Amino acid sequence: MRLRRSSFVHQIDVAPNSVLLVHAISQLKLKVDEELGRLMRYFSEWREFPGAFAEIAKLLPYDEQVQAGVVGALLERDLLTERSPEEELAAVAARLGPTHGRDPEELLDRYRRELKEGARDYWTVKAAQTVQDVCNGRPRLDLIVFGDCDVHMEADFLRREAERRGFDLRVAATAPDDFAFAAEHKHDAVLLGALHARHFITQTPTPGGEPHDIYIAQARNALLRLREKTAAPILIDNLPEPTVQPLGLAERGRHGHRTRFRSANVALAELAEAVPDVYVVDVAAALAAVGNIALVDDWQVGFTHMGSPGWMLQRPESEKAAVHGLMPEMDNLIRIVDGDPYIREAVIARTHIDTLVAALGLGRKKCVIVDLDNTLWPGVLAETGAPFGWEPSVSGVFSFIGLYFGLHEALLCLKKRGIVLACVSKNDEAVVRELWKYPDCYPRERLLTLDDFVTYRINWNDKVDNIRSIAEELGFAYDTFLFIDDHPVERDRVRQFLPDIEVWGEDPFALRRALLDDPRLQVPRLTDEAVNRTQLVKAQLGRRRLQAAAAEEQFYLASLQVQTRIEQVMPDAKFDRIEELFRRTTQFNATGRQFTAARLASLAASWNARVFALYVSDRFADHGLVGAAVIEQGEVTGLVMSCRVLGMGVEHQFVRHIVGAAGSATIAARIVPTARNMPVRHIYRDTGFVLGQDGVWRHESSEDPTSVSLVPAEPSARELGTQSQLGADTAD
Repeated sequence: MRLRRSSFVHQIDVAPNSVLLVHAISQLKLKVDEELGRLMRYFSEWREFPGAFAEIAKLLPYDEQVQAGVVGALLERDLLTERSPEEELAAVAARLGPTHGRDPEELLDRYRRELKEGARDYWTVKAAQTVQDVCNGRPRLDLIVFGDCDVHMEADFLRREAERRGFDLRVAATAPDDFAFAAEHKHDAVLLGALHARHFITQTPTPGGEPHDIYIAQARNALLRLREKTAAPILIDNLPEPTVQPLGLAERGRHGHRTRFRSANVALAELAEAVPDVYVVDVAAALAAVGNIALVDDWQVGFTHMGSPGWMLQRPESEKAAVHGLMPEMDNLIRIVDGDPYIREAVIARTHIDTLVAALGLGRKKCVIVDLDNTLWPGVLAETGAPFGWEPSVSGVFSFIGLYFGLHEALLCLKKRGIVLACVSKNDEAVVRELWKYPDCYPRERLLTLDDFVTYRINWNDKVDNIRSIAEELGFAYDTFLFIDDHPVERDRVRQFLPDIEVWGEDPFALRRALLDDPRLQVPRLTDEAVNRTQLVKAQLGRRRLQAAAAEEQFYLASLQVQTRIEQVMPDAKFDRIEELFRRTTQFNATGRQFTAARLASLAASWNARVFALYVSDRFADHGLVGAAVIEQGEVTGLVMSCRVLGMGVEHQFVRHIVGAAGSATIAARIVPTARNMPVRHIYRDTGFVLGQDGVWRHESSEDPTSVSLVPAEPSARELGTQSQLGADTAD
C-alpha cells in the first residue's frame, strides 16, 4: 500500500528530542521523540509500504515487525493515511454530511471528542513517546478521566504506569461535568477525580446537616449521570486528609476540620455501595503512606485545594506578574518534594492503576502456592520440632514472631477473598502432619493449618514438578498462580521452567503487605461463593477421587445426589456473583462477553431480555450460583458456567431450561471460539440446536413458551455422562 503523512497533520519541533504532532481535524496531540519525528518527515511524500522497509531501517534501526507495528499505530491515529488529500477531505465531509444542517461547530467538536486522546495541555505533563511506546503490542485499555488539574496532570503518568504493568492505556480527559463524553468516546472504565464541592466542606453546615452534604450530593449526581451514559466500571477519588487545621488543637468533635474530610470519605464509601460497579480510589491512604507533607498543599495555599506542593515549581513565569515578579527562593520547597515536582502524580497514578487492575480483574491470581520451612515458619520443622518456639512469657505477638503470624494472617485473608491456597515442601509428610500443631495459648484464628490448603505436595520431588502437578489437578492456567519460597534456587528454577508463574520471596518483610495490597490478589466484592471457594474446590477434588474409585459412571453420578435450581433473575436482585462469573469464567463461556452488574439489572428489567441463574448442590457441598445466561431479543448472548460443576449434566439441563423459558419459539446462539473455551463448543449441538450457514446455532421449539415451568427437573443419567476438568475458570 501507499502511505503518506496526513494533510491535516502539523509537525513542530518543541524541544531537543521532542516533536509535537497535531491533527488539525481531530485535534489529537502526540508528543514523540526525534526518531519518530524523522519517520513522520519521511512520510511527507508518498511511500510504498512494506516496500520501504530498507529505507525506514536507516531511520529506525529496528526489525520489520517493529517497523510495521509503528506504522500501524500511526495509521490507527490517522497521522498516516492511504488517502490522497482530496479523499481525506471527502472522508471528513462524509462523516459530517449525514447531519448537515445542524451546528457545524458542535458536530466537529463531537467528531474530535470521539477521537480524543490525552488531557488539557495546560495541565498535562508529557514525556515524548518512543518507538517502544507507540509499537508496544500490549493489550489496549481505554480510560476516560473526568476532573480538573489533579487528574489531567496525571494522564501521562497513568500511561507510563500502565505500560509498566504490561498494557497500553489510552487516556482521554475532559471536564468534571462533561458527562456526555462517556456516551461519545470508546472506553473500558471511567475515573472521576476530586469534585469541586469539596470546597464547601469547610463551610458551616445547614441546621441538622453535615458539612459534606453538598459534596456527597455532587458525587451522587455525577455517579448517577455517568451511570446513565455508561455501564463501564467507575472509579472515584476520595479526598486527601488535611495536613493542617485552621484552629489547630481547638478543632474538636465531629465538625473538626480534619474530621470533616474523614467523614466525607466515609459517606462517599457508603454512596459507592448504592450505585452499581463503582469503586472508591483511596487517595487518602495512598498519600498518607508516602507522606502527606510532600503531596498535599493545604499547608501552603489553601485549606481545600488539596493539590501538590510541587505544582508551585511547575507554574509558568507569566503567573509571577501577580506577585510583582517577586518570589522567595524555592530551595526549601524543592527539598520537601525531594527534588521531584511530579512526585504526587507518580504516587496517584500507581493508586489509580492498582484500582483499575483490581476492578477489571486484569492478571488476577487464583491460587497462592507457598513453601513451608523458612517461609511459613522459621527453620526446618523436622529440626525445630515445632513451627514456632513462642509463648506469651517470651514476647508479645507483635515482636519477631509477628513477622510469621502476620504472613499466616495475610494468607488467610486471601482465602476469605476466594483465592485458594496450596503448598509444596521438600519434607516428610508424616513428620509435617505430626509437628504442625499449635499450643492453646496461640492465636489460632490468625494461623494456617493444613486444612486451609485445597491441595499440597509434601515430598522429596522437584518443586517444579510438584507445581505442575498442582496446576494440572486444579486445572488453572500457570499465569493465575503465585509461588512464594525463601530459597533463591527454588525461585530461580520456577522462573526458568514455569515462566508464566509469578514468584515472590526475596524480601520476607514485604510479603504481608504485597499479599494484602497487590491488585491482582484483590476482588471488587466478596460473594458467598468466593468466601466458600476453598471448601467448594475441595469438594470438587473429592468428587474426582470418588469418580476414580467408582466402578461405573452411572453409579458415581447417582451417588453425587445432585440438586439444581434455575431462576429467572429479577431486576431488584444483586448481580455481583453473575457479573463475576461472566468476567472470570474462561472455559465454559460461549461468547466471552462480559456484563456489568448495572447492565445485567438493565437487561433483567427489559421486556425483550431475560437473565437466568443456575444453583447446584451435591452431597459434598452447596456450590451456590454456578451458571448464568443472558437472552436478548431471542438470542443467547451470554452463557457461562463454573467448571467445577461440569460433568454433572447440569450444563445440558440449564440450556434446555432457558430455551423453554425464553418466551420465543426460535432461539439463536453463537459460539465465539477462544484458546480456552473448548468445553462449551458442543453445548448447542448436544441440546437440539442446528448450525446455520451463517455460523449461528438455532433452536426451534414446538412447545408453547408460556407453558414452561421454572421448576427444573432432576438431570437424567444420560445427561450426567459428560466428563470435564476441574474448573479452569478464574471465578472458581
